[in-house]
Amino acid sequence: MARIRQTAIVGTAALAVLAAGVAPAYAAGTTIRKGSATAAAYSGNVQASLLGTATVSSSLGGGSCSQSTMTGAISSDGSGLNVSSATFTGDGGGPCSGSTSSTITAQSLPWTGGNVTYDPNHTGGRDATVTIANFKVKAVVNIFGGITCVFGGNLTANGYNGDNASRPVTSSGDAQVGVQNATVNKQSGSSFLCPSTATVTATYALRGESVAGSGTYDQALYVTS
Repeated sequence: MARIRQTAIVGTAALAVLAAGVAPAYAAGTTIRKGSATAAAYSGNVQASLLGTATVSSSLGGGSCSQSTMTGAISSDGSGLNVSSATFTGDGGGPCSGSTSSTITAQSLPWTGGNVTYDPNHTGGRDATVTIANFKVKAVVNIFGGITCVFGGNLTANGYNGDNASRPVTSSGDAQVGVQNATVNKQSGSSFLCPSTATVTATYALRGESVAGSGTYDQALYVTS
């Protein structure tokens, strides 16, 4: 039971990216581009797709989700990052794994006020930070008639361009958002059985649309100053 309660937090990985805190203002000079450092600027819809497995752990145990997709939009200067839809499931679209099943749903969409900020110092090998503001997810655990856990907050993850040798998943050439042992917090509406904090690790591939509004996410993205 403890393990699957933790899977409620996996959704915060997105996109995620993640360290809980107040979303920083985006830096002037950040530019989102169409696939390379010299390409035209990109502004529009974006999609984050989970690479591998998102895991979460706490003093009570751990769990994982194998499938997750988030969609939203961003401005070319890195501001206005929002998430309008988000899904988190196990293999085949079923519940996330654990000692019992858990159905996870995004809450209070859209999550607005996020940003991408270029990091000129390339701290830890990253190219940028990616902040998701005002996220909120709920998990209903299939035990004792259903236990509800709610987690949320503002999250910041590391961003990597597709040619960065330090990107978490080197087999993918997409821009990536890497979440490494980020802390997330329990929100009101949770059962007293839910843990107060947990840590999340996950990596998402980030793409845009080559044709605006098409719903086909085939445009590589790249962050520069």
